[in-house]
Amino acid sequence: MKELSMSELETQPSPVAVEPKKKRRRQPRFILFAIGAIVVLGAGFAVWQTLFGGEKDATAVASQSKVVPVVKADREDLKTDATLQAEFVPYQDIAVHAKVSGYVNKIKVDIGDRVKQGDLLATLEIPELQDNINKAKASVSATEQEIAKAQADYDNQHQIDQRLADVAKAHPNMVAQQDLDTAKSKEVAAQGALGAAQQHRDEAQAELGRLNTLAAYEKITAPFDGIITERFADVGSLIQAGTNSNTQALPLVQLAQDDLLRLRFPVPEAQTPLIENGKKVEVTVPALSRTFAGTVTRYAWLINRSTRTMTTEVDVENPQGVIKAGMYAYVKLPLQIASQALAVPLQALTVGDDPTVFVLTKEGRLQERNVKVGLRTPYKAQILGGLEEGDVVVVGNRAGLVAGEKVEPKFVELPKVKLAQEN
Repeated sequence: MKELSMSELETQPSPVAVEPKKKRRRQPRFILFAIGAIVVLGAGFAVWQTLFGGEKDATAVASQSKVVPVVKADREDLKTDATLQAEFVPYQDIAVHAKVSGYVNKIKVDIGDRVKQGDLLATLEIPELQDNINKAKASVSATEQEIAKAQADYDNQHQIDQRLADVAKAHPNMVAQQDLDTAKSKEVAAQGALGAAQQHRDEAQAELGRLNTLAAYEKITAPFDGIITERFADVGSLIQAGTNSNTQALPLVQLAQDDLLRLRFPVPEAQTPLIENGKKVEVTVPALSRTFAGTVTRYAWLINRSTRTMTTEVDVENPQGVIKAGMYAYVKLPLQIASQALAVPLQALTVGDDPTVFVLTKEGRLQERNVKVGLRTPYKAQILGGLEEGDVVVVGNRAGLVAGEKVEPKFVELPKVKLAQEN
């Protein structure tokens, strides 16, 4: 073996140094081989997924179809109404006045007392009235005596005249004509005096009757059945006659009829053409948690210019007095009625002038249709076109639903929730 010199040894590459260089030249090929293998494996997995996994994915998608709430378009009676605020008032409500002036001697009723027609409410004391009655009685007695005297005078003069007439008839020249005329005139005068006496008696009797009537007014009675709602006087109070227009006469009590009430409510001008006697309404009394049917009894015909409303009344029987005058109530007044109309819930319609609905086809796919809407109630809408009876429509939130999409229907019964209606 040839020995190398030191200079040649220094110029020869070291075995240790050469080996790393060989490894660095092989490393790029290994990396490219690894990348190629990964690409081949990925492509193969994709092909396998396409060939064998498509049916499984389709089954999974089918099993995850959207469930939507639906109802059937059906026929029913629809109606709209207006709810108006009303108030109960007594059928009759009066202030009971005295017909004569006097002092209260007794008062037998107070607030809350129920009375019948003719019951005694109070009595008055009128001291000078009895004196006037006694005077009137004396005047009647005096006129009776005057009549008796006038009657006697008349009878006497009548007999004288009759006798002279008989003598003159039997003996024409025996009685002077002047005597006959004088006798006749005296008879006529006596007859006139008798008539005047009778007239004085009639006047005296009329005055006595008037005073007796006033005396009867000392007792104040109830003009109708009702309840005392106010008391204005006590024993000893001076009460002026209610017929005296020159003074502010103080009433004794306030009397209200409570077995029959008027339910009074204002009807807006636009709805007055719908008002007629006998029209049925629904009345709700919140204070009593009670609802009952009523009938329009009367209406004012005249529209109030300041409020543009017409006063309308419903008579309400109240035999037990459960309803109190002054209570508020709500009257539901029917406005429009559509009998056996094809209807869907308002939740099935889109908002706008041209509403649409989602209809479920026989294949279970969504179909969007334009519909023509008629009468709207707080819960339902009348469909005039675009749907047939029995069509299945989607209700509720339509977000995420697309026409042509296949869905799974779920029939629901919607609660009655009032929605805003389109004008």
